[in-house]
Amino acid sequence: MITLARADFRDPALATFLSAHLADMEPTAPPESRHALDLGALQRDGVRLWTAHADDELVGTVALADLAPGHAELKSMRTAPTHRSQGVGSRLLAHALEDARRRGTTRVSLETGSSDFFAAARALYRRAGFIDTAPFGEYREDPHSVYLTTSL
Repeated sequence: MITLARADFRDPALATFLSAHLADMEPTAPPESRHALDLGALQRDGVRLWTAHADDELVGTVALADLAPGHAELKSMRTAPTHRSQGVGSRLLAHALEDARRRGTTRVSLETGSSDFFAAARALYRRAGFIDTAPFGEYREDPHSVYLTTSL
């Protein structure tokens, strides 16, 4: 059974999980084209991080970062390789979007990679109603990035 909760930043498993997320991104694009947040950035004001656990194992994360009134960015979406294609990502995404709705957010956007490594993630987002958009916030056109958005 998968349980979702706000992240406990004191949990050493979280730091390990997020480090693995950053390591996964390393071969996909040059440093200036990788936009994953590290543990410190996920603790900033305006960022909410949730974790998914299967029993006692950390198997997923998702965050929302406030961009502007009514607009949030989806960040740090990751499912452990051992739990991919089991619905963890869908549950995390639905949870984050519901939180955004409850908080009065009307638009959620995201940046993800353009390489094949991110194909399943792009498909998940598009199934959830995200559509292609121009770069937003501080992002700029980048061949390594795909920008998606949805209205709530």
